[in-house]
Amino acid sequence: MVLPGKQCKQQVSVERAARATVQALQRTVPPAVPGVTFLSGGQSEEEATQHLNALNSLSLGQRPWALTFSYGRALQKTCIKTWAGKKENFGKAQQALMLRARANGAASVGKYTGDAASADAQQSSYVKDYKY
Repeated sequence: MVLPGKQCKQQVSVERAARATVQALQRTVPPAVPGVTFLSGGQSEEEATQHLNALNSLSLGQRPWALTFSYGRALQKTCIKTWAGKKENFGKAQQALMLRARANGAASVGKYTGDAASADAQQSSYVKDYKY
């Protein structure tokens, strides 16, 4: 995904990032490739979902591959925080995970409406020098 670094002072809109990403893919990824899977790269859950939605919803020309996600941190951060290792939080954590999973499912086909944009989901997952 084409994004400025987190420490860059000039961030860009979701739409501009989507245009740059799809343009780069159109120039380099053969149509025979079935899909491109993105990591969240320290984005908040909501940012990652919005970026995925823009990649799949804007009129950006031919996209012969599925554009999807493998958002470990951006899919489960709120769930883990809600659970906090406590049995009594299991149901609420499960609801948080399902909300984010549904949001990303909708975003993977360009139909996310912003209905999962909680305060927790908007917190950045960025960790300087994070190692995967």
